[in-house]
Amino acid sequence: MGPGERYQEVDPPEALRPWVRTIWTYTAPEPSPTVQRIAPDGCPELILHLGVPYQEQGDDGIFHPQPSAVFAGQMTRPLALRPAGPVELCAVRFHPDGARDWLAAPLASATDRRLDMTARLASLHLPRGDPDDQARRLGDWLEEERQGRSGWTGDPRVRAEVCALEEGLETAARDPAGNRALQRAFLDRVGVSPRLLRSIFRFRRVFDHAHDPGVAIGWLEAGLAAGYFDQPQMARDFRRFLGCTATAWAREQVELARALASQSYKTGSLPTA
Repeated sequence: MGPGERYQEVDPPEALRPWVRTIWTYTAPEPSPTVQRIAPDGCPELILHLGVPYQEQGDDGIFHPQPSAVFAGQMTRPLALRPAGPVELCAVRFHPDGARDWLAAPLASATDRRLDMTARLASLHLPRGDPDDQARRLGDWLEEERQGRSGWTGDPRVRAEVCALEEGLETAARDPAGNRALQRAFLDRVGVSPRLLRSIFRFRRVFDHAHDPGVAIGWLEAGLAAGYFDQPQMARDFRRFLGCTATAWAREQVELARALASQSYKTGSLPTA
């Protein structure tokens, strides 16, 4: 990491763990002006910019500043960001099916979108320069949100399917009506189909198995360990989810993109929602 750069994860309050995977903070006082590719990871996030917000590349190819508070739904394609000044983030990483009740809208409505949450988080004030206090305050605020909505619920069918997909297990066979019902539930609570989520998890496991995601060595071995049949199959997903080859990504990516890729999303069995 560069001078002053710091990434850390904090466990959420116990009551939030059925919905929240982790709270994370990231600081880069002097980021390089490099475009960073962020890959899908299967988890929606709530992100607060305490420093200068990243600029996000739009469909028009132009970079626009993100809002100071943003909800990032499920991603099915790469996200291109570049820093515009000192970076300081505090964020909530939900479980794949954990954000539905907080968002109060189907997760499909946020897929491949970053929603402006500045007004909703206007009452939350996080101290600059104190990641531990930032994470604590954000966790407390989110727990107040949960209690204010008389608790959050979950769909056991969706949670069981998410657990199986994340662990790379075969899921139970269903009749056509059952498949359609599960598809609808996934679009509501996850934002993507079970099949696409399985592909995202498999791609994410490549980075878990890579010795160092920032170095272009061992990608084939990591891909085979993650569940790919061969290098061409993995290469297709690199183009799909990152828009480049593994070698190009390893050569080009720094800072936030590399920090996120270096973290394991494995948590074992998800808690019951």
